[in-house]
Amino acid sequence: MINLNNPNWMVLYTKSKWEKKVDRLLKDQNIISYCPLIKTTKKWVDRNKTVEIPLFNSYLFVYATPRELEKIVQTSGVVTYITFCGKPAVVQENEIKNIKRVISSYSDLEAVPLNSLQVGDEALITGGLWDNYMGAIDQINGKTVVMVIKSMNYALTIKVDSNMILPATKLK
Repeated sequence: MINLNNPNWMVLYTKSKWEKKVDRLLKDQNIISYCPLIKTTKKWVDRNKTVEIPLFNSYLFVYATPRELEKIVQTSGVVTYITFCGKPAVVQENEIKNIKRVISSYSDLEAVPLNSLQVGDEALITGGLWDNYMGAIDQINGKTVVMVIKSMNYALTIKVDSNMILPATKLK
């Protein structure tokens, strides 16, 4: 049960690529916020550079009361707050601690959003060499989807990035 006067960790949804900026703007307003960051290496033509990027795209945690959320969502870059059953979604303190612990313990970390892809679904490949091929999803391994393409009386199994898959249900 959520108490309107007690602060809890809640989730904000931000504009794309604004997570760190919103985190700084909230801290400037003396609002407790947490933007989990991971280190990754970016390649440029002339060099490699280690940079910190948000673990969760467009998400940020804020420690506040539900009443304070109305002020918080007016912060530049904040789109809204995440709800569950019509109320602000609350993240338990131990979950925040676990995220912090995992970030400090593992260097090769990636958050993969769950989407509507499920094993057995028919889907269309929307890019790469297999653009516009329809197949059945055989396995989902993080961001890689193994699909079976049935043609010429053979089953051809290929690995495709999940960003290039469109569920058949969305084609109609």
